Amino acid sequence: MQALLYKEYIKTRAAYALLAALLWGICIYLSLNVHRIAGIKGAAHLWEVAISRDAIFVQWLKFVPLIAGILAGVAQFVPEMVQKRLKLTLHLPCSCTASAGTMLTYGAAALSAIYAVDFLILNIALGKVFAEEIVSRILMTALPWHLAGVTAYLLTAWVILEPAWKVRVFNMGISALLIRLFFLSDTPEAYNRFIPILAITAAVTASFPFISVDRFKAGRE
Repeated sequence: MQALLYKEYIKTRAAYALLAALLWGICIYLSLNVHRIAGIKGAAHLWEVAISRDAIFVQWLKFVPLIAGILAGVAQFVPEMVQKRLKLTLHLPCSCTASAGTMLTYGAAALSAIYAVDFLILNIALGKVFAEEIVSRILMTALPWHLAGVTAYLLTAWVILEPAWKVRVFNMGISALLIRLFFLSDTPEAYNRFIPILAITAAVTASFPFISVDRFKAGRE
């Protein structure tokens, strides 16, 4: 398993470094923009906007974790299919489930670590301008976006690892519907009560790639 983890690291380190730079760069930019406005108009103005207009100041981040999740899945699993590596991986001296699980765990963990730093940056930077309640509202609003990113990564793996194109198209349709659940409302904190449901949805989709792996091993076309 250590060898497989190292292989995944070598294969994806550049992609994850770029995704981290993109996400963290956007978070830093948005935070600096808030500080710039606070310096010009005062923190009181931002507080008023946040409270009276339900502004969260990080709208630009909305679809970035989703895109990052898709790109992470593409970077990790397209080479497996295009270069015929998956067949070799599945013949390692361990079960197919263990091999696929190791790959998916690595990717989901790496992506989650990047997302965690997003929240750390925003929490520290915005905490210097806003009260804890406002910062919490911003972070809770952004949480479904990041859960969507992890879900998108798992669904991308499901689609790419599927050996039959007709089934891939079907999987894409199901994936689009599932991802849509994370973006049904633009209202801040609209998903607070549904965070557990979204987390369960993400957890359930973790099982989907194993279906594709089983079909691949069985030679389905």
